[in-house]
Amino acid sequence: MNNFGYFMKEARTIIKINFMSNILSIVSIGLILFFAAATLSSWWISNQVVEIIEDEAEINVYFAEDIDKKKVEHIINNIETLAGVEEVRLVDENEAYHRMEEILGKEAKVLQYLDDNPFSPYIEVQIDLKSMESVIEGLKNIEGIDQIRDNKEIFDKVRNLSSVLKTLGYIFIVAVGASTLIIISHIIRTGIYENREQINTLILLGAPDGFISFPFIIEGMILTLGGGLLASIILSLTLRYAYSVMTGPLPFIPLPDQKSMVTNLVSMIMLLSAVLGLLGSLFGLRSAKSR
Repeated sequence: MNNFGYFMKEARTIIKINFMSNILSIVSIGLILFFAAATLSSWWISNQVVEIIEDEAEINVYFAEDIDKKKVEHIINNIETLAGVEEVRLVDENEAYHRMEEILGKEAKVLQYLDDNPFSPYIEVQIDLKSMESVIEGLKNIEGIDQIRDNKEIFDKVRNLSSVLKTLGYIFIVAVGASTLIIISHIIRTGIYENREQINTLILLGAPDGFISFPFIIEGMILTLGGGLLASIILSLTLRYAYSVMTGPLPFIPLPDQKSMVTNLVSMIMLLSAVLGLLGSLFGLRSAKSR
């Protein structure tokens, strides 16, 4: 700790020797980390959508418009007896109209041009997603049901997309680790080669390996943390723009809290940058020493 000022000065000198190369390395690392974090954020959002669909899984049941209220109540009572059904309620024409207004948002003004309410009443069935198949089969056997609409196909697509993004996220993390280690170790080896005369002088003066190596470790940490900071800035701006775009025309899409998402991703990026900087520096020092 007493020599930390000296180590920082030496690290700054080493960085200045190949200044443009180090700047380009920071940019490269920043872009690599950004793409990895962007993939993980996409997986996070899609996973949030899947969880909400699972919690609010529902089936909409439509019946003929000419049947009376008693028949509708009879259908509701039969639906409630099915295994896997959690809640059943009737949605009338007015509620269906207002729900569509909320979904359309600013575009809801097109509904004002309609002379009559185009929406029909239906029965909303909250279910356990694991029991969807059996519930649908049971609904088909209930007399009076005209149409059944479920979101199973949409859910399956979103779940598959979430799985793909999760796999891509892990692949990106591995690729980021490998490429960053290669970049940093190469820079450290180059710095050691260009400062070999000063290093030999320190060795002759009896300086221990740790004293000689520490400025190069600091250099590697500065480069990766700089790349992590750049990635964090780009990611924050990108997420802010993406949220502003998605919450406008698509207000019904459930998104994670933007502030907590940015905080978690930035923390992950900076932690990953520090770990990769340390490992890359140690790997570069070891490979240079073996030569």
